[in-house]
Amino acid sequence: MFVVSPRAMSRTVLAWVVGKVDSGERVALASVISASGSVPGKPGARLAVSSDGTKFGTVGGAGLEMMVENALRELLQVSALETRKIGGRVETFILHKDGKGKEAVSLDSLCGGRVTVAMEVVEPVPHILISGGGHVGRSVAIVCDTLGWKHSVFDVRREFANENKYPLAEEIHSSSVSEFFETGGGKSISRFTDVLILGHDWGVDQEFLIGCLKKNSNSSTRIGVIGSTNKWKEFKGASIKAGVSENELSSARCPIGLEIGADSPEEIAVAICAEILAMERVPNSDEG
Repeated sequence: MFVVSPRAMSRTVLAWVVGKVDSGERVALASVISASGSVPGKPGARLAVSSDGTKFGTVGGAGLEMMVENALRELLQVSALETRKIGGRVETFILHKDGKGKEAVSLDSLCGGRVTVAMEVVEPVPHILISGGGHVGRSVAIVCDTLGWKHSVFDVRREFANENKYPLAEEIHSSSVSEFFETGGGKSISRFTDVLILGHDWGVDQEFLIGCLKKNSNSSTRIGVIGSTNKWKEFKGASIKAGVSENELSSARCPIGLEIGADSPEEIAVAICAEILAMERVPNSDEG
């Protein structure tokens, strides 16, 4: 009979975690860091639970597994901002119903061993969809690369959305706006944490904004539009005429970027990415 080694299983769980995080999911991960006595899970055993409800791996099964899984699901209920402040958890479990210890949890088990488990939440990095591959878009991509963020690119002009201009892009889309949303990468935008509309053409930007708003009914993706308050007033009016609700409009903002006196494409990119970083890490920074 073929038996998977703990080390191989650990790698498999970690690969599953990476895949989930890359798709934009938060993942709570438990790792057995020490064990003594008769225990089902040895050091290196891992269990992961994703924010989409799926799980993978094991820390030994039975009552220990159930308690750890419940703890992981509790961790996922905590916001990313709060998790950043409080961190994860380390708990010790005594696998005996009569087990005692000041900092240990007793389980109804006859194994008699002791297991210490570390639990943490792995957060996805921002994934920015850049609509408009010109100077500002290229500068935003460079800042994303520096920060370790992911970026993808859309432009109706192939010369501004290609592998030579954006060699590190996750996705590159060059098509009409309608084709992007109907048959291309825009069927769903939930994989993007942010959409930045930085285009050169008023009509293209407006059509792209309306398409994003209609695909973002649960407001899971932040949408930012470069431009003036007058431009935003016109865009809002056109969006409402196109059937976009006020609630759907709430996921978008214009102008974008922190007020740092930015002039050049590079400075504007820094201001935009700094604003996104603040929304990721500073409570209520997206409320005005």
